[in-house]
Order: sequence, then structure tokens, then C-alpha cells
Amino acid sequence: MEYVIRTENLEKIYISKGKGLFRRKKREVHALKGIDFQVKKGEIFGLLGPNGAGKTTLIKILTTLLLPTSGRARVNGYDVIKEERKVRASIGCMLMGERGLYWKLTGRENLEYFGALYYVPKKRRRERIEYLIELLDLGDFIDRTVETYSSGQKMIVSFAKALINDAPTLFLDEPTIAMDVHAARKLREIVKDLNKQGKTIIYTTHLMHEADELCDRIAIIDKGEIKAIGTPAELKASIRQEGIVRIEGIIPQKALEALRSMGSVEKLAVEEKGGKEHLRIITANSRSALPEIIRVLVENESTLEYISPEEPTLEDVFVKLTGRTLSEDTREINEPEPDKSR
Repeated sequence: MEYVIRTENLEKIYISKGKGLFRRKKREVHALKGIDFQVKKGEIFGLLGPNGAGKTTLIKILTTLLLPTSGRARVNGYDVIKEERKVRASIGCMLMGERGLYWKLTGRENLEYFGALYYVPKKRRRERIEYLIELLDLGDFIDRTVETYSSGQKMIVSFAKALINDAPTLFLDEPTIAMDVHAARKLREIVKDLNKQGKTIIYTTHLMHEADELCDRIAIIDKGEIKAIGTPAELKASIRQEGIVRIEGIIPQKALEALRSMGSVEKLAVEEKGGKEHLRIITANSRSALPEIIRVLVENESTLEYISPEEPTLEDVFVKLTGRTLSEDTREINEPEPDKSR
């Protein structure tokens, strides 16, 4: 079997400096902890995890923008440290955020510039730009300077930049994060079409439905560690024998503590939305546990608005593995700027 990406015990440690009176105090933050995985040629491989899980750090290492602290990685057969130029020539990359474009240039000028960096011949470059303008509906704003774009427009031009050299391997880091629903749906359809054309795609997201819809296999990543790898069906099947209960309402802290002390409750994740608590509870058997769960909540002065047993989702797999929801931000430090000194 041909693998496009291989990593072996990949680690990244950031040094976090203190502030104020503690400026001299430093601590190590382990952004990646022994990452091992392989990506098969022609698959969409997802990295699913919350903000701060280490997804972007991993992508930056695989695209040669950051040096790992230790470990090894190969992309398209090239070592990311020893053969960085060959790695860069063989990939397209869209990083999360809007800093990958030159704001004083138009979108078209950005595509011209990055196409030239990839040594795309001038005639082919112009043809490629026109193709991308039509494919991504960029015509209304492509000739305006990027500084006038909305966040969603910047993201879609960043996506076009990742496609300019028609590379066999694409890295897409949270590509829909600033897009509206329509634009995000269209981008996902384009990603599917690119995959059908034979491109290998590494797709990071914290959105469960994106990973479920797009990915052939998914690595669930949390706090710098890969917790599980499998197809969406395999991951959900791993907890199918257990019961999932979703509850919404006004639930005081003492009720949450009482739930956590119940022997039948294996994992409990809480998310606050609109002044209400949204609970996802994993139990050994939801049918037998549900009456007791309701009794504990009511006795502890909870107001229940919605209760439903549910089929397992990828979010439930994440909750089972970590005890938290995918929406929780786990960042410990602000990641530094990409290492461009090499």
C-alpha cells in the first residue's frame, strides 16, 4: 500500500514565557506528543479535534513551516526537514487564518505571485487562474485588493491559492471556518471532486459534520495526542454498545456533580448555549439509566427542556475519549509565527 504521509513519534514543544512579575519564569507546552500515523494515497484524511488540539501545529510541520522538536515525517516520499523544497513543490496548502495573502495586492495578483513561486509556466498560470475564478465564483471581487475582502472572501482566495499549482497532495486547515453556509457547502463539494480526481487531502476541522461527510478516515486529536484512528463508521461503532443521552435545560452545578457520581454515567460533557446547559451523557445502557438520570436532575432543582436517547456521533466518540465536547477551546498558548528562517 502506498502512503503519501508518514509520521514517526512527532513532537513539538513550545516555550511559554510568563508575564509581569513572572516574565523570567518559563514552562514547556507540549503541542504534539508522539504523533504516529500514515495517510494513504488518494484518501481524504481528517484531523478532528477542538481548537488547541495541535492540528495546525501538525499541519505546519508537515508543510515545512515549523521544525519538529523530535521525530520524523515524510510527505510524498520527502523528508520534511532534509528535503523541504521538494515537499513544498509537491503540495498545496491552505492554513487557518487570513495571513497567507498579501493584502495590498488584488486576489488575482496574489494568485499570479504564488503561481510564479511554484514555477507554473506563465501561459498555464493564466489559464489556471481563470479556471479557479470560475470554479470558485471569484469574479465579483478577484480584482479588488485583499484588504477590502470579507473574512469569507479571504478564505476562498486562500483556497484558490492552495490549488494554483495543481499539486497531488492538499493540506486544508479549517478551510470553512469563516465562510457562510452556502460557501462552506460548495467548498466541501469541490473537495470531494478533487479527491475523485485522485488528489490526497489532509483536512483539519473541529466540526463533526464536516469530518463525517468528507473523510475516508479520521484521526481524533486532543491536547497533542492522537486518541483514535478509523473510518467514521468504525469510530462510531466503537461506542455503539453504549447509550447516548442528550439533555438540554437549566442545570445547576450540584446536579452536574450528582450526575458525575452516578455509577451508570461513564462520561458527561457540558456545553453552555444561550443561557442553557447542553449535556451529552454516555452510559452503559441508556434505557435503564435514563429514569435515574432524570430523577437525579429533578431532585437537584434542574429545569429540563429536552431529553432524548440518540445514536452515537463522532462528537460522542470524542466525549468518550476525552470527557469534553469538540467546541471546547484547549489552547494553552498563542502559537508563534511560522518559522521562516530556514
